[in-house]
Amino acid sequence: MDSIVVTGGAPLNGQIPIAGAKNACLTLMPATLLTDQPLTLTNAPRLSDIKTMTTLLQSLGAEVQALQDGKVLALSSHRIGTLRADYDIVRKMRASILVLGPMLARFGQAEVSLPGGCAIGARPVDLHLKALEAMGADLELRDGYVHAEARGGLKGAVVEFPFVSVGATENALMAATLAKGTTELRNAAREPEIVDLANCLIKMGARIEGAGTSTITIEGVDALGGATHPVVTDRIELGTYMLAPAICGGEVECLGGRIDLLEAFCERLDAAGISVEETPAGLKVARKNGRVSAVDVETQPFPGFPTDLQAQMMALLCTADGVSHLHETIFENRFMHAPELLRMGARIDVHGGTATVTGVERLKGAPVMATDLRASVSLILAGLAAEGETVVNRVYHLDRGYEHVEEKLGAVGAKIERVVGV
Repeated sequence: MDSIVVTGGAPLNGQIPIAGAKNACLTLMPATLLTDQPLTLTNAPRLSDIKTMTTLLQSLGAEVQALQDGKVLALSSHRIGTLRADYDIVRKMRASILVLGPMLARFGQAEVSLPGGCAIGARPVDLHLKALEAMGADLELRDGYVHAEARGGLKGAVVEFPFVSVGATENALMAATLAKGTTELRNAAREPEIVDLANCLIKMGARIEGAGTSTITIEGVDALGGATHPVVTDRIELGTYMLAPAICGGEVECLGGRIDLLEAFCERLDAAGISVEETPAGLKVARKNGRVSAVDVETQPFPGFPTDLQAQMMALLCTADGVSHLHETIFENRFMHAPELLRMGARIDVHGGTATVTGVERLKGAPVMATDLRASVSLILAGLAAEGETVVNRVYHLDRGYEHVEEKLGAVGAKIERVVGV
């Protein structure tokens, strides 16, 4: 397996281009199943998860072409050959469940394996299933598969989520576009990726109001058409690279960045002593002066502090002046990076969903093991601030969510390289 080797101590200066959002693209791609017309996605990220979704869609009979070095995806589902999404593909990625709603809405049936993904705690798909049942689907869990039917088509309904779920909102939103009548999604997720999906669906002919609020209303239509749509900027990659100069000094401009994608995160950076300045091309980030200050962080659904930036923020706070508290409210078991940071000299005490971080003057390079996608990059960030060499092993997680991370950081002065495993 590949490893990333980081030699810390070098300040970063320059520009880092931010890719299109992985989580948005993984939602937009299944939207092709809603129509027999072409769907073209621009600003697509070049990631292994995108390849997995491509494989899944192709296994169903969809055509997917990666153009312009993978930054443009041309999709067509005019000839779907099967409505069964097999375990061997679906197990690799939780976003695979997002083919369920579109297939059920357009074809009246679907058979989708229960998904896999990062080991960061239970993330059941029951909210997806309950939303589809509310729209008239008959569902049965059998042999590890969801067997779904809506022979007379889905019907508009009021769907009230007991708690906010991005994936369930996305699945229900896509399914409702072809349902008969009006669907109202209450306590819906408000993430930028939801707004991006809604904007794409509207271009395809869907009738949607309220995306970005907690109530989304969809008036079903008989059919959707094709569209060309740019994938929104990846706010998690953006936040990750904003932390790079914060953790090791220097000044970096993140091209394509927008504060409105990360307002709660930017507020915490400001409190920690990090300057974030809007520029015509993106966001410029630098320390205000000297060592960063300790701050408390609580993850929340959008527009709160993203859970997908908690691990990276912990890496920053390991060298902050004072004691910080990180409260993880979204996923249990998402502090698996903490023991690896301890190997680098960090002082972290985890109790349940709270991690108490006492800042140290300097981290020490060490061999560490990546446990999930965001943990992978948090250890790389920690390595940038550490004394000596840090070797991050098992970085196959990293390639699921960050394209060419060693090239992007290396271009602004980081001493970083990938060692290809035998």
